[in-house]
Amino acid sequence: MVNCPLCDAAVDVEEDELDQGDILICEECGASLIVTGLDPLELEEAEEEEDDLDEEYEEEEEDEWK
Repeated sequence: MVNCPLCDAAVDVEEDELDQGDILICEECGASLIVTGLDPLELEEAEEEEDDLDEEYEEEEEDEWK
């Protein structure tokens, strides 16, 4: 059992089925979490890749208007 690094709620996962880099969702706070270590199991808040893609799209639109 591991806790969410943001809200400290228990995150119920099958530790033996996880790989480093897997993304989980905290059921308590809804945060996206990434597996950063396996022994012991460690989680960190995942960076929002979707936001990065949105920013790149906006920058491309700005360049088209110039």
